Amino acid sequence: MKDNKRILAIDLARGLSVLMVIIVHTLWIYGDIHTQSETWLGSTIHFIGKGTGMFLIAMGVSFTLSRNQSIVLSIKRAFYILVMGYLMNFLKFVLPVLAGTVPDNFIAAYGWTSPVTLDQMIYMLGTGDILQLAGVSLLFMGIINKLSKNKYVPLVIALCIAILTKEVHGFRVGIVGVDYILDLLWGAEWNVYFAVFPWFSFILIGMFFGLWYKEREKSNSYLFTRMFMAGIALMFVGGGLCYYNFEYHFGDYFHLGPGGVLYLAGFNLVIMWIAHLLVTYIKENKVFNFLYYCSKRVTTIYMIQWVVICWGMGALGYQQFGVYGVLLLIPFYMLLTLGIQRLLLDKNIFSKRSKKGTLTTTGKKQVAV
Repeated sequence: MKDNKRILAIDLARGLSVLMVIIVHTLWIYGDIHTQSETWLGSTIHFIGKGTGMFLIAMGVSFTLSRNQSIVLSIKRAFYILVMGYLMNFLKFVLPVLAGTVPDNFIAAYGWTSPVTLDQMIYMLGTGDILQLAGVSLLFMGIINKLSKNKYVPLVIALCIAILTKEVHGFRVGIVGVDYILDLLWGAEWNVYFAVFPWFSFILIGMFFGLWYKEREKSNSYLFTRMFMAGIALMFVGGGLCYYNFEYHFGDYFHLGPGGVLYLAGFNLVIMWIAHLLVTYIKENKVFNFLYYCSKRVTTIYMIQWVVICWGMGALGYQQFGVYGVLLLIPFYMLLTLGIQRLLLDKNIFSKRSKKGTLTTTGKKQVAV
């Protein structure tokens, strides 16, 4: 592989991960219960969904390789990502509710009845998605990076979080605003899907390998070989724990225990290694370049896909399709998402700014989490 400032395998993995979420979310919103739980398509897509950790590990590696890692910049990045996350929640949930296009069975899935109240809209607005996880994590990343450059510090913290989070899982103090923050940190309810703890562990593991990469004078082969070895070990240990007590160690995927964190971290490290093999032994091609493109625009692509998928419920309904319907909707929403990214964002916003000399058409200043 050519010597690049960017690690192409990381870009490949991150680009692939943002496309995978389109597939997963299309199934969740449009696939009926039978399709999701009792068909080959549902099983396959739920397996694909286990690749979320790859996105987070890539975020950790990328953070350590960024030029400016100051606390101030971390706070600015965190604020940007959090604003984008809550804007996304408004666009995908609150706006369709106000427009009256949300199906009644989607509202019923929350245990509510129409019309939706103001408190319920606020609940939707506050949903903890992966962007909320990324934003809060950036605050912690800046602090950790400031306190120590030792690569083992994030690794030890990651292991502590993985082991201890289950013990404080769902802890609240009974104060509304404070409880929401605690939910973002380690919530057990469905207002937060990606609580910072334990999912921050994946980002910290990425930071560990990023620091190791810099320490070894940026040897890609060394880095990904160690990722593979660590991945196999973590899968073995985590898988054993899940086998011993699946309910405690894995649970429902979104609220992982120690074994689930270790197993999925290992699984995604192995996927990273496979991405390295692909970019090492297969010459540059249009597919790879397309995934690099997606990697650079991961935040906006993630936002767009959630918004258009949720808006689509107004016309297509909620969980109304079987296998063939979902298979048709997946490429439709991929093309729609990428078309909006390309035509409305790349062409208009980025090109206009580049003429002023403030941003090139490669979008290098776009924040990628």
